[in-house]
Amino acid sequence: MALPELILASTSPYRRDLLRRLQIPFRVETAAVDETPFPDETPETLVCRLADAKALAVAQRFPQAVVIGADQMAVCAGRVLGKPGNIEQAVAQLTWMQGQAVDFLNGVTVVAPSGTEAFLVPYRVVLYALTHAEIRRYVERDMPLDCAGSFRSEGLGISLVEHMEGEDPNALMGLPLIAVCRALRNLGYPLP
Repeated sequence: MALPELILASTSPYRRDLLRRLQIPFRVETAAVDETPFPDETPETLVCRLADAKALAVAQRFPQAVVIGADQMAVCAGRVLGKPGNIEQAVAQLTWMQGQAVDFLNGVTVVAPSGTEAFLVPYRVVLYALTHAEIRRYVERDMPLDCAGSFRSEGLGISLVEHMEGEDPNALMGLPLIAVCRALRNLGYPLP
């Protein structure tokens, strides 16, 4: 029996790399989704809404496929931290975050012909109190300019961490594979 096509509704190279670990064929499709928050929308609601929107937009185009939509955001002391885009913004974010807990919120929606699974997977990172020189050296070496919160855990960013809390460290990179595998199994997609 042929497996339904698996589609990742994300252009993130980090999510692609994580999904490749499952050793199942998939392809990537983009979803044009307006990511503007609604008034008074919480970060948790926003990240889940965006994951839903991405998955549903691609599933409408490919109704027989299994589609994984995901979104991530970093939140520290109630402030949403996006991708910095440049060195100065990355240094500013890490300077503000240092010594604090940062919650990486991952919204994921898996849409299949047999149903839909949607979930939120948080992962908390507590950063050391760092000097300006340490922060600048990290940013210049690891260049986390395309990472929410200016933090790349799979690289040198791990040296900034005092401790981490959560069920799946893959969530730090943008795709909580434990929950994705659970959803795929629940929807009848055989693993491994």
